[in-house]
Amino acid sequence: MTTKTGFLFRAVPRAYSLTVYWDKPETAGASDRYRLRIGDRVIDGIDRTFAVIDGLDPDTEYSVELSLQRRTRTEPEALAAATFRTAVVKRMIDVTAAPYHAIGDGRTLNTDAIQRALDDCGQDEAVLIPAGVFLTGALRMRSHSELVLAEDATLQGSTDPRDYEPRVKARFEGLEMECYASLITVGELDHTVGCTTEDVTIRGKGSILGGGAELMHRVIDSERIRLRDELARLGEAIHEYENADTIPGRVRPRLIDVNNTRGFTLDGLTVGRSSSWNIHMTYCEQVVTCGCTFESVGVWNGDGWDPDSSEDCVLFDCRFHTGDDMVAIKSGKNPEGNAIGRPTSHVRIFGCSSSSGHGVAIGSEMSGGVEDIRIWDCDFAACRYGIHIKGTAKRGGYVRDVTVRDCAIAAITIHAVSYNDDGEGAGSAPMFERYRFEHLDVLGRLRTENGSDRPTTAILIRGFDDPEHWVRDVTLRDIRLGAVPDGSGRIELANCRDVRMDGVSAVGVVTTKVD
Repeated sequence: MTTKTGFLFRAVPRAYSLTVYWDKPETAGASDRYRLRIGDRVIDGIDRTFAVIDGLDPDTEYSVELSLQRRTRTEPEALAAATFRTAVVKRMIDVTAAPYHAIGDGRTLNTDAIQRALDDCGQDEAVLIPAGVFLTGALRMRSHSELVLAEDATLQGSTDPRDYEPRVKARFEGLEMECYASLITVGELDHTVGCTTEDVTIRGKGSILGGGAELMHRVIDSERIRLRDELARLGEAIHEYENADTIPGRVRPRLIDVNNTRGFTLDGLTVGRSSSWNIHMTYCEQVVTCGCTFESVGVWNGDGWDPDSSEDCVLFDCRFHTGDDMVAIKSGKNPEGNAIGRPTSHVRIFGCSSSSGHGVAIGSEMSGGVEDIRIWDCDFAACRYGIHIKGTAKRGGYVRDVTVRDCAIAAITIHAVSYNDDGEGAGSAPMFERYRFEHLDVLGRLRTENGSDRPTTAILIRGFDDPEHWVRDVTLRDIRLGAVPDGSGRIELANCRDVRMDGVSAVGVVTTKVD
């Protein structure tokens, strides 16, 4: 639930436990702790904004109180209280049992068997993938369905593009089009309506892995042949795109594509090796992803978690090893994204870390607008870019009300970009405004593709040429720059106004040369 004051206090229910999570109070200090009370039971000394309450009974309501234990005070400070219900114990539909007879040998294609089990699943049931490697093509989930992967279970996507046909309507890089179906598709894409699917859960201790780079290359190669006349007609205009694979690569399957869905939960799994983005949510509400590991190194566009024209999306306690953005927050591309006009809003990211990849990106497809993004207690020090807010002058739209606090970050970049600048312009540049960065270690270090490090600008703020669209209203408070080998304390500002700095310091490291 969200309290009357707007403070987020919710739970991910399981049959015998609750994973409770909450907003970080504005005044919480590094040494402060949290306390949970469940009846006579107390869990204290919690040093993060989530906790597991186990040993509970199924289908039972529990009253939970949350308080803040300040180091300077004896008595805890009440923050929120709510009643949560644990999940019911569902009957498991084992895909290896009759009448499905799926085979987990890593060679047998099980698409039909698993899809039949998903189609048969009722609200009091869940489909179980037991231990083994279950090869499959495209699957579809509907409302009130649940998929559970046991420990040592792998749902393995095929590398044959034909296993993801027929194509379905999807959005990729801000444009709606016919794409290969994803390994798992939830709901149907329709920007003219709200949520038409609800209450879908994918959870467990196993893995969901896609066809990876092999599937990516096979799709691009076949699509380039199909589009050869169109690509030839583009001529020099092809240079407006990121690279020669951009157009034929747009139809690649995602790993899990969620559309027009209210109440989607991804819990506890290892996911990755998609042929493009891994988890993509479009026109969705109330999305929760927790306790997951994302693996996509070696895949172009191998984003981890991408909310797209969606609201109320929460990501916590996850680890990322991605080949592109760890998180990419999107809302469509000009001119289509401007016309649809559905923003991404109310996103919370906390307790996450990344060992590779680009970091957290907002844009460049942000024509529908992005607002109210809060990030805290994350380690993005090993990312290539860190926090990266970007858009082209054609995009229109806005990115506003972004708060990042109590994190380690490779760099902070807010700027206009020129790549992927195709499409009819919106008529005005985007608005980038109202950003708050507090209590951060910003390293000023860029991790290259081969794993080596070099200094880079620690904080870059560079708006659009039109003074009406300069970056504005930025607070940098209690920020330490550099402090690592190959780090930098350099700050660059251009085309911006109302940038406030308080307590910004730079540790003595070698910095980039300034002429």
